[in-house]
Amino acid sequence: MPSWSDFEAAAPELAARVRARLDAHTHKTLATVRADGSPRISGTETQLADGELWIGSMWQARKARDLQRDPRFAIHSGSDDPPDWTGDAKLAGVVEEITDADEVRRRNGEAGASGPSHLFRLDLREVSTVGLNDDRTGLVIDVWTPDRGLRSIRRT
Repeated sequence: MPSWSDFEAAAPELAARVRARLDAHTHKTLATVRADGSPRISGTETQLADGELWIGSMWQARKARDLQRDPRFAIHSGSDDPPDWTGDAKLAGVVEEITDADEVRRRNGEAGASGPSHLFRLDLREVSTVGLNDDRTGLVIDVWTPDRGLRSIRRT
C-alpha cells in the first residue's frame, strides 16, 4: 500500500492541496467499521511526519478497536463554512498499528507519555479533494488512486 510519500511523489500538486486542507483544521472526522459492519465516525487528529501519515488514539478507544479488527478507514479534512469554503480533502485506505512502545510514545507525544495509547500508520488507497471551479459554479473533484493515478471530475 502506498504511504504518504508514495502518494506525494505520484501526485505532488494534489498532495499539496490535501496537506493544506488537513492543516486547516486540527480535528478531522475518521470513519471506521464496527464489529456488526455498520459505520462509526470519530474525531481524530492527523500527523504527517517522515513521509507517513499517522493517527493516534486513546488506549482501547472504540475507533482503535475498530481499526484493530478491520483496518479500513476514511478521513475527512473538515470544512470551512460558506461563503469561505475552499474545499475538502478525503482519504481512504488501511492502517497498520505500530506497537513498538518507544515509537508510540515518540509519535503520540504528551498523550503517549502519560500511559498506553495506540498509533496507526495510514496506507492510502484513494485520496481526493473537492472544490469549486474558478467561476464557483461547479465542483472539481481531483482523485488519486495507486491503480488509476490522477484524474479530475467536473460537475456543474
